[in-house]
Amino acid sequence: MESIGVLMACPMNSYLEQQLDKRFKLYRFWTVPDKSSFLASHKDSIQAVVGNAGAGADAELIEALPKLEIVASFSVGLDKIDLAKCKEKGIRVTNTPDVLTEDVADLAIGLMLAVLRKLCESDRYVRSGKWKKGDYVLTTKFTGKKVGIIGLGRIGMAIAKRAEAFSCPISYYTRTEKPDIKYKYYPSVVELAAHCDILVVACPLTKETHHIINREVIDALGPKGVLINIGRGPHVDEPELVSALVERRLGGAGLDVFENEPYVPEELFGLDNVVLLPHVGSGTVETRQAMADLVIGNLEAHFQKKPLLTPVV
Repeated sequence: MESIGVLMACPMNSYLEQQLDKRFKLYRFWTVPDKSSFLASHKDSIQAVVGNAGAGADAELIEALPKLEIVASFSVGLDKIDLAKCKEKGIRVTNTPDVLTEDVADLAIGLMLAVLRKLCESDRYVRSGKWKKGDYVLTTKFTGKKVGIIGLGRIGMAIAKRAEAFSCPISYYTRTEKPDIKYKYYPSVVELAAHCDILVVACPLTKETHHIINREVIDALGPKGVLINIGRGPHVDEPELVSALVERRLGGAGLDVFENEPYVPEELFGLDNVVLLPHVGSGTVETRQAMADLVIGNLEAHFQKKPLLTPVV
């Protein structure tokens, strides 16, 4: 397989990069100054693209690579891949589900605790020496808070399971009610937001879920409500979220993702009711290695004419 060209869309993971380099003819797309010329000269040798949550395979890239057979995503999300174009051209698509579920769910609970108990602010309070001048302010209890989850797939269910351990009543919104689920269902995001203390975004990013968190939803969540986003940045209308937090129309937010990563609205930096993370939901050594192994396994399976491990298309 060393003659098979694999295009890595952007820097992702050193272990993955090393393993790809061992097995295939690896092209690092981010190091190429003139991408159009590069694609024109290598279009007949690149048979696979490896992408992630930040860069994948859009229609333009797919059209530029006539020999492309498979797109393997180092992510569970598929919003950076033109799935319709892949289906049209018979290109296989894989992602990395399941292996990152636990880490992302852990982080969602961590964000809830960090926002409500002001863990980051408390840490800064101690480091700055302010504790010597007086006790820190009282914070908000997490146990028993009503948690609403948008998207009850693998990650949403894992978050619900963890929140239940904190005696949190769970409710959810999905496109259609799940008949085998015991949690309370709401037929709209606004209704869900109005009936919970903490609203968690855990759904895939699609045209329908773009800006699913808008002003109406934020106002329904209200000045005591908390928004947790471990999905994708574009799920949230970011300017509306910023203004609601600044004006205290929303109680707080824990954000692992943003609309224009790695750029984060600077208005958020000075707020004490927000916890900001650099898209690290699956960012543990163990999980990133498992994700990399899944990418490699899917590529090897495809080129050895074996069933794919985690096929999407």
